[in-house]
Amino acid sequence: MRTINITNQNQRDAQVCMESTRTTSQLRRVLETGQVTISIKVLKQNLALAFDTLSTAYPDLTAMAQAIIDADPEIDMELIGKHIGKTHKLYLNQDNQIAYRVNMVQIVKDRTGQEIQRRDLTKAPSNVTGDSIVVWSGRKYPKAQAIRRFVFTRKVQIKHVSGLTYDFLHAIAKDLHDTDSLMLIGGGKKGTEPLVMTQGGEPYRGFLEGRVDNDKYCLILHLTNLEVKAIA
Repeated sequence: MRTINITNQNQRDAQVCMESTRTTSQLRRVLETGQVTISIKVLKQNLALAFDTLSTAYPDLTAMAQAIIDADPEIDMELIGKHIGKTHKLYLNQDNQIAYRVNMVQIVKDRTGQEIQRRDLTKAPSNVTGDSIVVWSGRKYPKAQAIRRFVFTRKVQIKHVSGLTYDFLHAIAKDLHDTDSLMLIGGGKKGTEPLVMTQGGEPYRGFLEGRVDNDKYCLILHLTNLEVKAIA
C-alpha cells in the first residue's frame, strides 16, 4: 500500500495511505451450452513473416501478392495460432535487433500533425510521497458542477494508518460531506501544480471527495487530465 503526504484545511499535514480499488464485473459470457468462455492470447505473426521481411524477399509488390496466393509465405502453420502466455515488451532497432539502450524522445506536433519540435523525454518525479506534500488549495467545487466540468479517469481511496490519522481524515471527509463539494488539491506551495502519482507518470489534477456516516468515512481522490469545454 502506497503512502501520500496530504494537508487539511488548517494546513496540517500527515502521511496516510492510498489504495486503488478494483471492482470485478458480475457479467459472464457463456456459450449456448452454458459453458463459461475464457480469453486467451494466440500468436498472430512473427518477425520472419512481417511485411518488412517479405518486402526484402519480394521487392515487387505484384510478385509478393502472387507468392502469397501460390505459397502463403506469410503464414507459418507450425506457429500461427499458437497459445502464448505472459509477454514482455522489447524495443528493436532498424535492423530488427533488440535495442538494449533506448533514448525516449517527445515529438511535438501542431494542429495539422506536422512535427515542430523534438526533445528528450524527461520523466517527472512523483510529488505525492517522500518530502513532497499534497496541498489543500482551498478551492471547492460543488459536485454537480465538477462532474459536468471534468472527466475523472482514475480514483484512489485515502486511508488512515493510526488513530490520529483517522481523526485527521475523518475531519476532512466531514467538511467535504457537509458542503457537498470536491476540494482541489495539488503540488507546490499553493496546491496548484498537477499531481504525478508515479515516477514519469501522467500529470493529473486531484479532487478530494468525502463521505461520512457517523464514525465511518470514505475519502476518495479523483484524478483528471481532461476538462469538458463547450464547442465554440
